[in-house]
Amino acid sequence: MTPEAIVCAAEAALHPVWARLDAVAHHNTAKVLDAFQEERVGDHHFAGTTGYGHDDLGREILEKVFARIFKAEAALVRGQFASGTHAISTALFGVLRPGMELLYVTGHPYDTLEEVIGLRGEGQGSLMEWGVKYREVELGADLVAALKPETQVIGIQRSRGYAWRPSLTMAEIGDMIAKLKGARPDLIVFVDNCYGEFTEETEPLEHGADLIAGSLIKNPGGGIVPMGGYVAGRADLIHGCACRFTAPGIGAAGGASLDMNRLLYQGLFLAPHVVGQALKGATLAAKVFADLGYDVSPRWDETRTDIIQAVKFGDADRLVAFCRGIQQASPINSYVTPIPDVVPGYGDAVVMAGGTFIEGSTIELSADGPLRPPFVAYLQGGLNYSHCRIGVLRSLAQMGAMAAV
Repeated sequence: MTPEAIVCAAEAALHPVWARLDAVAHHNTAKVLDAFQEERVGDHHFAGTTGYGHDDLGREILEKVFARIFKAEAALVRGQFASGTHAISTALFGVLRPGMELLYVTGHPYDTLEEVIGLRGEGQGSLMEWGVKYREVELGADLVAALKPETQVIGIQRSRGYAWRPSLTMAEIGDMIAKLKGARPDLIVFVDNCYGEFTEETEPLEHGADLIAGSLIKNPGGGIVPMGGYVAGRADLIHGCACRFTAPGIGAAGGASLDMNRLLYQGLFLAPHVVGQALKGATLAAKVFADLGYDVSPRWDETRTDIIQAVKFGDADRLVAFCRGIQQASPINSYVTPIPDVVPGYGDAVVMAGGTFIEGSTIELSADGPLRPPFVAYLQGGLNYSHCRIGVLRSLAQMGAMAAV
């Protein structure tokens, strides 16, 4: 079969799945629209500030909109966040203190958090160097038995990261939190929400989490926000995060928005639809590569709780060929050939494809994977389904539509 025939056959089976994804997008678009209207967003909120950024009405209302959408008491939404890792780091440093223990209950965290925690690298002021203790337990472990008196903060990574494990649904996260807080109501539960926003009808704070964080160049930026991140949750915890983000005594009162406010509002409004398009592209990739004999996670007909589609190639050359096909389908830098290399924050060489309008934007069509067995590609994003479809076709062509061995 030609790549086009392979894709057409997959699409014929996907329409019932896409109907479910559309329903989620419709629900979340209404939720975002309601928040805009309840906070009476007007075009005067697009005006930015400079310098200290005091009395930035657009920024303040945007943070209230985020809080409404995510069912938070407060939110910190800033363009000055360099990445999702920066937002997560701010959240963790904002609530942890020397002598406390951070317990990750979803196994090993995403690679870029290793140096934040202190599992890799020295002399950078990591949590462990600051006197914070750290442990992790695998998914499925007895959570209550894992708790120690010094355990104060629970870390849950919603998305799979660079691990061959399922991403966690909101129902699963809620069950975990109920068990943990049933044993220790004083625990602070933090959820790394990267890649997960708007993929389901509810978010982690609605299931008992106290704090979430994510990136604006992923889902909630809608593909047009050029930089930034957010932290949302309990008001007292957000205050601590804000003081870490700026400085004690300044907190959320400082931080100029410059001319970004309109993009932040508009990207957030577009986000549920864009996420829905990316999810359609992910299901197409899952169906196509499963039909070719590759292991995929999640399956094409499984519930989606993040935008990431993992495909296990079992071979470095196949992984690289797949990523080169995605790069060739990019609107930007399509002529560039992805070559595996060491990237700051990662422990292994990584091959990355992403000719994106915004550097590192993973809500735009992109793919990457570490050069280590079992050589898994992580495909994510896509501002519209048509682009996702082209990306799959170009990858099949690059790979020669080869079946798994």
